[in-house]
Amino acid sequence: MSRSIAEKRAIFRTLHEQGCFVIPNPWDVGSARYLQGLGFKALATTSSGFAWSLAHADNTVSRDMILAHLRGIVAATDVPINADFESGYATDAEGVAQSVRLAVETGVAGLSIEDSTGDAGNPLYSIDVAVARLQAARRAIDSAGGDTLLVARAENFFVGRPDLDDTIARLKAYAQAGADCLYAPGISTRAQIAAVVAAVAPKPVNLLVGSASELTVQEIAELGVRRISVGGALARSAWGGFMRAAESLAEGRFDGFATAASGQQLNGFFSVPSST
Repeated sequence: MSRSIAEKRAIFRTLHEQGCFVIPNPWDVGSARYLQGLGFKALATTSSGFAWSLAHADNTVSRDMILAHLRGIVAATDVPINADFESGYATDAEGVAQSVRLAVETGVAGLSIEDSTGDAGNPLYSIDVAVARLQAARRAIDSAGGDTLLVARAENFFVGRPDLDDTIARLKAYAQAGADCLYAPGISTRAQIAAVVAAVAPKPVNLLVGSASELTVQEIAELGVRRISVGGALARSAWGGFMRAAESLAEGRFDGFATAASGQQLNGFFSVPSST
């Protein structure tokens, strides 16, 4: 069946209100359609995975390219899509608002805004500036109808400032600024996760699991997390298989193809019309 944008957004909000769900990160239309086919109820884009598919490093893809990517993923799928919208493709609040308006127009059900600056010497916006940027994003969403979910990311652990107290202070401020879901990529221990969940309750928390973890989905759910994303991990896994096969080929061997998916399997999957 074909769902409207409004229906996808309503479904997405409902997912955040009950239990815990996994929201994997495709990097192109094919991977998005495959994940949808596995039964995942929502998907999230990955800025890094998309960038690598274009031979770019993460955080070097233009806003226009990202917007086109979002439109393609939304059009190709029938589940809610959350946009990895980096830092809003602007430094000032009004610029963030403009970018968010454009992102909402692509039909995404949610989008995340980071508080990272891209400056290695000063990697995080001050809390006041970060809050102003999120408030601008909130106003832009509300002016468009308010049904797109706003996710606020505290990037402390990703930019080399692993201060849990500051992370929590930021997330609490972002919740008060209008964020619907809070996200601190890089936290990984039970104590860190539980502290973040408790600090922003009852608002939902997204946990990034981007590498092999001893925690299971059930255990993460028991800590109070509402959604689990994997960032660029699936894209990196695909690249890992490709790199190993390509390197063996460069050395004159073909053993790297041993674990390749069959063409029959892929053709069979993609010959079936998209549905949920």
